[in-house]
Amino acid sequence: MAALGESGPDANADDPFARLGLSRDAGFDQVQAAKARCLAEVSGDDQARAKIEAAYDAVLMARLRDRQQGQVSAAAATASEREAMAGSMPSPPAQAPMGNVLANLRNRLPDPSPTLSGLKPDWALVEGQGRSVRLIAGIVGVALLLISAGSIQLVLALATIGVFLSQVRRGRRPLASLGWTLLVLILGLAAGSLLNLALSPTAVEQLALSPLQIQALPATLLLWAAALFLA
Repeated sequence: MAALGESGPDANADDPFARLGLSRDAGFDQVQAAKARCLAEVSGDDQARAKIEAAYDAVLMARLRDRQQGQVSAAAATASEREAMAGSMPSPPAQAPMGNVLANLRNRLPDPSPTLSGLKPDWALVEGQGRSVRLIAGIVGVALLLISAGSIQLVLALATIGVFLSQVRRGRRPLASLGWTLLVLILGLAAGSLLNLALSPTAVEQLALSPLQIQALPATLLLWAAALFLA
C-alpha cells in the first residue's frame, strides 16, 4: 500500500500517522483500512485498541486542521469531504414559509359538505316505539291546549324541547336541530296570528277559545308534525 510507512504501524509511536502506519497524504479509504487492520492485529487488547482509536481520531483532526489552513493535498481534501459526509444525511429541501402556512390552513379547514348536508331537511315518519310515544304526547298536548288557556306556555315549551331532542336522536346536529325547531315554532305562531285575524269575533265565540289558544294551536300542530316526520 503506497500510503503505508515502510516499517508498518508502530504501536509505540507518538505520531498518530506512524502508529497507524500511514503517510501524510493517505486517502480516506487508506485511513479506514489502516484502522481496521490495526484493530484486527490487537484483538483482545483493550489498551492497544484505545491507542489505535485515539490515533485514528488524531489523524482525522490533523487532516481537518490542515484543510482549514489550506495545507492539504487533493487526496486528503477528498478524504476529509468523504469523512464529513459519512456521518450526515442529506437534509430535505426547505419549503417556502407561505406554502407551509397555506397547507396548514387547508388541512384545518372543515369539509363543508357534511355541514351543508346537515342543514337540509329530511322527512321520514318515525318507526317503532318512538312513533307511539310521539302520537300520545301530541294528543295530550293538543287536548291540554284546548281545555285550558293556562297550559299554553307549558305545551309549547314541551313540544319545542321534544322536536329538538327528536332530531338529535335521529342523527341531526344539535345546532341544525335547534334552528329547525325554532323555525317551525315561529311559523306556527305566525300562522296562528293570521288565523286570529281571519276569524270573526262570532267565530271565535263559537269556538270557545281565547285568541292565545287559537294562536298557539297551529304552532302545537306543526311541532307535533315535526316530531313525527322531521329527521
